[in-house]
Amino acid sequence: MARRQVIFAALGAAALGLGACSGPDEPILMHAASETRGPDEFGIIPTLPLEMPPDLAQLPPPNPGGTNRVDPQPRADVARALGGSAAAATGPGALDGGIVNHASRFGRDAGIRDRLAAEDLEHRRRNRGRLLERLFAVNVYHNAYRDMWLDKDAELQRWRRAGVRTPTAPPSE
Repeated sequence: MARRQVIFAALGAAALGLGACSGPDEPILMHAASETRGPDEFGIIPTLPLEMPPDLAQLPPPNPGGTNRVDPQPRADVARALGGSAAAATGPGALDGGIVNHASRFGRDAGIRDRLAAEDLEHRRRNRGRLLERLFAVNVYHNAYRDMWLDKDAELQRWRRAGVRTPTAPPSE
């Protein structure tokens, strides 16, 4: 009887050891896959009704991966509704160009995205969870990034003590 227990314990240890060795090269901290097989409500985008132009020569050339005439274009719709130019609202540089220019007024690092991606990958490798958390695919995202969280209440109090108006924050008690 004791020999059977030793065999089962050895098999269990071997299974745990093999399970711990497998996995992706890049650690996955957040498992965002849906548990249901239902439709994705964010994947459903209403389109405009199809129309037949009076002359087929008016149709634009095919543009694989580009926009379609019936795709929703909320920025252009808002610009038209307010009496502006749809081309100016959707053209190059129209999306937050002023914010980007203001943020980069003192210069910018061209390789910032690659550097941050490499630093984040290293952080995820150091904080990928314990053996059983990896084995059972436990979400360790919050534990890995907890030291980087901003305490919103402490930050609000810091700004208020400095005399800065915070009109959008809840009133102080």
